[in-house]
Amino acid sequence: MFRPSRTNGLARAAVRFRPAAFAGTFLALLMTVAIVCACGILLEGGLRASVPPTRYADAPVVIAADQRIRMTAGRGEDAEELSVPVPDLARVDAALLGALAPLGRAVPDVSFPVRSGAGALTAYGWGSTAFTGARLTAGRAPGPGEVVLGGAASARADTGGGPERVALDTPAGKREFRVSGRTDAPGAWFSDDQARTLSGHPLALDAIALLPAPGADRAGSGAATALADRARAAVGDRARVLTGDARVLDAPLASAREVLIGLGGSFGGVATLVAVFTATGSVALCVGQRSREYALLRAVGATPRQIRRSIATEALLVAPLAGALGCVPGVFLAEWWFGALQEKGAVPAALTLRPSWIPFAAAVAVGLGTALLAGRCAARRPAKTRPGAALAEAAVERPGQGRIRTSFGIAALAGGFACAGLAGGGSVTAAATAGPGVVMLFMLAVALLGPLIARACAAVLGLPLRAAGPAGSLAAANSRTNARRLASALTPIVLAVAFSSTLVFLQTSTDRATGHQQSAGLLADRIVTAPAGSGGLPSDAAARAAALPGVTAAVPVGHTTVLVPTGSGSGAELRSAPAQVTGGDLTPVQDLAVRGGSLAALRPGTVAVDQGLAEAAGARLGGRITLRLPDGVRVTPEIVAVYGRGLGFGEVTLPAADLAGHRTSSAATELLVRGSSPGLAELGGAVSDKSGWATAQGLDRRLGAWANTVMAAVLGGFAALAAANTLTMTVLDRRRELTLLRLVGSTRRQVLRMIRWEALLIGGAGLVLGTAIAAATLIPMAKALTGEAPYVPPLVYGSFAVGALALTLLATSLPARHALRRPGGSTP
Repeated sequence: MFRPSRTNGLARAAVRFRPAAFAGTFLALLMTVAIVCACGILLEGGLRASVPPTRYADAPVVIAADQRIRMTAGRGEDAEELSVPVPDLARVDAALLGALAPLGRAVPDVSFPVRSGAGALTAYGWGSTAFTGARLTAGRAPGPGEVVLGGAASARADTGGGPERVALDTPAGKREFRVSGRTDAPGAWFSDDQARTLSGHPLALDAIALLPAPGADRAGSGAATALADRARAAVGDRARVLTGDARVLDAPLASAREVLIGLGGSFGGVATLVAVFTATGSVALCVGQRSREYALLRAVGATPRQIRRSIATEALLVAPLAGALGCVPGVFLAEWWFGALQEKGAVPAALTLRPSWIPFAAAVAVGLGTALLAGRCAARRPAKTRPGAALAEAAVERPGQGRIRTSFGIAALAGGFACAGLAGGGSVTAAATAGPGVVMLFMLAVALLGPLIARACAAVLGLPLRAAGPAGSLAAANSRTNARRLASALTPIVLAVAFSSTLVFLQTSTDRATGHQQSAGLLADRIVTAPAGSGGLPSDAAARAAALPGVTAAVPVGHTTVLVPTGSGSGAELRSAPAQVTGGDLTPVQDLAVRGGSLAALRPGTVAVDQGLAEAAGARLGGRITLRLPDGVRVTPEIVAVYGRGLGFGEVTLPAADLAGHRTSSAATELLVRGSSPGLAELGGAVSDKSGWATAQGLDRRLGAWANTVMAAVLGGFAALAAANTLTMTVLDRRRELTLLRLVGSTRRQVLRMIRWEALLIGGAGLVLGTAIAAATLIPMAKALTGEAPYVPPLVYGSFAVGALALTLLATSLPARHALRRPGGSTP
């Protein structure tokens, strides 16, 4: 009789004396913990992202506007508050200066770009020197019509107006100023009143720095807290009162938080599901391969509870070590990913990762839970089988599969088709929401219906194998007879192909459609583009270009981002939409494929929008649409045109007058010119033709596609490693079978040839199924997002196909060679 006290000892002995049986499980759990740990570190980094204040380090209290836009979606119990950061900088009402003046020294702070003949500068009000530390090295503070220059600009800014005068191009236009002094800090300083006027938004300030009154107590945090409390009572809900690290008013920091939370949360959730999905399959395969052992235990009297306890003990022996070791590559993956985001400019250089124990504990817990759950599910049947029938069932593969599993598989398949239909319903939001669900549901269906799908694949793909001689016929028969073994190897291949294809080819489809729209819609013969970091083109660039001989039209264009409320009820959201800002009539230089109205009617108080965005927002031609400008200000312009090339040029087109004072930099970054003239090169930007401009835009898109490529590499690489792990476990479990084939007269070459044909069948079936799942996802999503069919570059898809087939060949041939070298494995 089997003794219960030996359950734990049996589990330890199984791990000790059969390490190869648990190596695959250990590797699968280690990879799972690594990817969960990396995503958890990024998620925590986004939630806790902060940098010490720099500009306001010496201002104990800062009054600023809320840098997030908040909106309530739904009603009643289903109401949910949405919160997104403003695209640029939300500004505070300058009228608050009067309310704060009795509390101490209230310093208005504005910063804006200006351009001189020597390059771009950042301008400030002189009052900000009270908390920034900038000091005069020569001269005096600026007065009306004067400027103080700092750094190298103080020696280079003169443009011919005399040694003490300088011409600057400001948001309020070109002006000439007398240089009243110089500092060692880079930038330009005006008097506070003049800085507010030149900034383009005289009634709004970037922030107000509240300093203690002369003679007041400045020491300790208690003084700052008391001053902040009095400021909150004075401003009420008209602004936010900030202290400590909250004094950082940095739009890149808010954007970085969104990026890190998106990667660690949204992508991390998908990645975790994929990791758990594949690890569960590996653990279940390991348990299934030991069915003979469990059958023997049942035959000698082991109870179902003892079988389950033994498997749980094995998981507890393997999973914690895999979890502890898996955190190490997880940290390196997170650090690499974070560093790459900093190199791309998506994360500020001052931000660092400081992970706590939480992501590590969560990753280890996920690994342990996966091992326990997968082991328990896999042990259900051997534990329930009657002792007398256990050995008989372990000798051959069970035909068919359970009704419950089949029912859930069919339900997942139906759900995948339903989500695919929802993604193709024409709404961009619906496509983005339903797209990942399509892949996951189809993958779940493949896992649940795996044996049935494997038999079908073996029957169809096995037909051509029979023409490949005895080795091919034997491979086809093996695959058809051992459908469960084929299904366990097939699932990770399908997963790798489906996820990688969906992420990569969705990006290539978007890029191709964007390129088509830009190529067809750009009518300008020459494009003058402002150099990076220059602050934009001169404010008179369009007028100077229009006066050149050979130029028939010159329209300045800038680019920004606005927020548009879309959807309704619980499905409402604030959607970020790229916008172009025009300083003239676009019709001579752009063809936006207008579906209704006219771009020539664009004037202050009106807007032109892409047709897809108008439908998502529930707006129509002649009506009004709600927009949030870059600084968060709400406007409701009238729609005078609806067009179809928003993917290539921006989903919203606004007149420049409506954006004045709502952006940090209001200068145009491009000048679209109809005609040509050599004088365009003197406008302060790079001159290119249509093809050169399109190439530059394509480069920007390729840089933006980096995130999708990395996600595809992480998911596809993880699934590929899981596939190799599963295939290796499967082949090593077939040592007896391979030895028997040698004993009945098969040569070593014939056995290896059979293994290769089986590998090609697995790789081909996985490639076909993965491609079908990707197509079911891509076709409706690409149609909704771009209006075109998906674009699949032949070389990229070919590399996926070659990679899948090479993976299966290597992961089966190498362990098969090893098995045939073992004593008895080469005996005829």
